[in-house]
Parts: sequence; C-alpha cells; structure tokens
Amino acid sequence: MKSAPTASPTSAGDPNRLLQSILMSQSTLRIIHDGPLSGAENMARDEALLNRVGRGESPPTLRFYQWDPPTISLGYFQKYADYEALPSPAGDLAVVRRQTGGGAILHDQELTYSITVPLDHRLLEGGPNKLYERAHDAIINAFETMNVSANRCGKSDDSGAAKGPFFCFERRHCLDVLVGGDKLAGSAQRRTKEAVLQHGSIILANRYKQQTTADINTDATTNDIAQKMIDRFTASQKIDTTKGQWTQDELAESTDLIEKHKVDNWVKRL
Repeated sequence: MKSAPTASPTSAGDPNRLLQSILMSQSTLRIIHDGPLSGAENMARDEALLNRVGRGESPPTLRFYQWDPPTISLGYFQKYADYEALPSPAGDLAVVRRQTGGGAILHDQELTYSITVPLDHRLLEGGPNKLYERAHDAIINAFETMNVSANRCGKSDDSGAAKGPFFCFERRHCLDVLVGGDKLAGSAQRRTKEAVLQHGSIILANRYKQQTTADINTDATTNDIAQKMIDRFTASQKIDTTKGQWTQDELAESTDLIEKHKVDNWVKRL
C-alpha cells in the first residue's frame, strides 16, 4: 500500500491538482529542527511521524534533534538486563527503547537525524537499504567540507539484531561512517507496509568513554552539519526541501505516545 498526502479542500475536487500533490510528495522533504528533548519525547515524535506519514497525514520529513538529559537508547531486540549490568557513569543514565534494531547508543554530544518517508519516495529508489547509503554519503560529504576525512566502513562484523557488543558504536556494518577506525555515525530503520523511518546518531564529542566513538575536531555547529546534509540530499536526489514545523495534530499524537516510551512494558519489554 502506498501512502499519499491528504488532499486539501482545494485539490479534493481537482484530479490534476491531487496528482500533482502526490507526485510532489515523492520528491520533497519537510525539514524540522527540534531543540533538545527527553528520550521518551524524541522516540514518541519519531513514532508519530512514522504512523502519520504511513497514513498520508504528514509529509515526508527530515528531522534533526538532540537529547536532554543524556540518554541510552536500547535497540528493539536488546535485553534490558544488559543495560542494568552497565557500570557507572553510563549505567546511571536515563534509558529508552527504540523502534529500530541494533545496539545501544549513548546520546549526549551528538546530532540525531530521522528521515520518515512513504514507500514511493525518491529517497527509497532501489530499495530501503539505499536510504542508508544516501544518508551516510550526505554525512561523509558534510564532514569533508569541514576538513574531517570520513568514509564508509566497507565491511560488516557478525553483529545481528539481538547479538553483538552492547553499544552500536562498537559494532560494524559496511555502510557505517568511520573516521580512522572509529565510528562517527550509524543508522537503523523501522519499516512498515506504508513507510520507512530511519534515524541515526552523529557523534560530535564524547564525555562517556564507555561508548567508543570517533574523536573529531570541528568548530561546526549542529545547524551547520544539518544544513550540509540537507544540501547533499537536495543535490544528489533532486529533492526539494521546505522548512517546516510541527502541526497541532502531530504534536497531539506524539504526546499520546510519550507514556508508552516511559513505561516498563515497553522499555523493559516485559
């Protein structure tokens, strides 16, 4: 099932305008910049976007955000007991569970992005795995302009959805972004029958050495990095971007989901 944007009152009775609206949605991205939010709020907003884009109620969206307080996000299949066994100081941080798989991420001094698009979007041409390549190439390009040499890993280890090192940044996938031998950025997806959510973490500095990451040296702001990623998407895939903001309906749906991301039967998967 392919998603299409909800018709506006002016386009509902005009097949040509409705078709134009659908075609535009396949090559556009709304850009949202959020301030730092709690882990539960961030995960609820990503889930609301996945639901609403899949239903055709929200446009394809590229969202940038950060975390406050520092939070560990568990991959969907990870055991909560592994987090409980984590020593201080990382083991004292707040914890949430992602909708996506992979290893845990300690979100602190970083920029997180999420891309939520319907299955017929241009960014998914060639299959959902192509979105990893396009996003990571955009990250590599962004850091090259800041004189930071980054590259794809090129080789995967044997980590799986439920196995591998606790922290994602100690796992290796062939498409991960590395600086030297250390990971700068990694991403994960959640796919439904209507849409794809991909989010990823871009490390800017590391105060918690229990999570091994790349150590970069740049004065670029998170807005600088975000804009360079946007520019790459625009150029490489001929995507039109528009600066947007949350609608009241989107915020209401995400608010309803916050409690889910706080309770034990989701976080601990009881």
